[in-house]
Amino acid sequence: MQKIKDQNYHPTFDTPRDTWVFDLDNTLYAAECDLFSQVDKRIGDYVQSFLGLNAEDARRLQKKYLVDHGTTLKGLMAHHDVDPHHYLDSVHDIDFSPIKRDDHLRDAITRLEGRKIVFTNADNSYARKVMDRLGIDDLFEDVFDILEADLEPKPKPSVYDQFIAKYGIRADRAVMFEDMARNLIPAHDRGMATVWINTGSTWGEVDHDPDIIHAETTSLSAWLHGFLNR
Repeated sequence: MQKIKDQNYHPTFDTPRDTWVFDLDNTLYAAECDLFSQVDKRIGDYVQSFLGLNAEDARRLQKKYLVDHGTTLKGLMAHHDVDPHHYLDSVHDIDFSPIKRDDHLRDAITRLEGRKIVFTNADNSYARKVMDRLGIDDLFEDVFDILEADLEPKPKPSVYDQFIAKYGIRADRAVMFEDMARNLIPAHDRGMATVWINTGSTWGEVDHDPDIIHAETTSLSAWLHGFLNR
C-alpha cells in the first residue's frame, strides 16, 4: 500500500506544478521487478574483475564508492583508471524481460499536465530500453543521463544546476521523483517539490531528511493516481 507523508498532500502541491522530473531505476519501474539487482551484480562483478578483488571486498568497495561518490563509477574514476564507457556498457548488459508494460503508469504520466523528463545516473541507451519495455518512452521530452552530466552523478549540486539550465526549468514549478533520498536534497534546495519512492533499501535511505521530502510512497503509479484524483 502506498504511503504518503502525514497521509495528506503537502501544501507545496497546491501551487502550480508543470514539470515532472523522474529518476529511472527503482522509480519508474517498481523495485519488485528486481531489474537493478542484475545491474548491481554486474557492477560487483566488474569491480571484482577490474581490481582483482574477492567478491566480499569488491562488494564492500562498490557500496563505499556509491555512498562517497554518488555512483560506483565515479569512485572508480576517482581512484582507478577505468574507462567509463566500457563500464557502462558492461554493467547494463542485462536481461530486460522482468520489465513489463505498465499501462496504469502510462495512464498516470499521460494525465500529468506539462513537461516530463528523466534525470538518471544511468546512460541514455539503458534508460530508453527500460522506458520502451514499460511502454512510456514516447511520453518524455528527454533523458538527462550520466553522460550528459559529464559523468558527474546526482546528488552533486552542480549537476542539478546544469539540468535546470539545459531545459529552462522553473524549479518552483517542478516535482522530482526519486528512490535515493539523498538525491532529493539538491532538488529541494532549488525549490522543487519532492517525492521519495521508499523501496525499503538501506542505500535508498542514506541521508534521509523528512524536512526535505514532501511526499513518500512505495509505489509511483499509486501515488500519481492518488495525486491526480485528490
